[in-house]
Amino acid sequence: MSQPFDQAQDKPLLVEIIAYAPTAYYHCTHCEVAWRGAGINNRAHEEQLQSSLPEDLIKEYEIVSNWAKEMFRIHSDSIRLKVIDAASLEGLYKALKYNARRYPAVIVNQKVRFLGSQMLPAASEEIARQLASQPDGV
Repeated sequence: MSQPFDQAQDKPLLVEIIAYAPTAYYHCTHCEVAWRGAGINNRAHEEQLQSSLPEDLIKEYEIVSNWAKEMFRIHSDSIRLKVIDAASLEGLYKALKYNARRYPAVIVNQKVRFLGSQMLPAASEEIARQLASQPDGV
């Protein structure tokens, strides 16, 4: 006999990361397709990404990116990871909402926050703890 679907149990754990992220600006989708079709490469976009952040913030973003990849490797579909650019309006809103004054800021399940890249191991432990406490190990 099949069991009723329980959406709360199947819902992944939300992990939000507020960090400065490299940014590139694009044309509308139609224009981008036309540019590529004309053989014009993405050199301008690559240059924008390389020059959008200072060296120290690029290194920190790489640390956060590697941590996020590791979280996906370990927890796969059990987490929903959302990266929010600290320089965006959403980033400002979330920083105010969670009182995040340092980046990266990791917010687990909209309740527990970790500020700074040195706190990523503690965030990993909290994610594992919350996942272990969910019913059916989801």
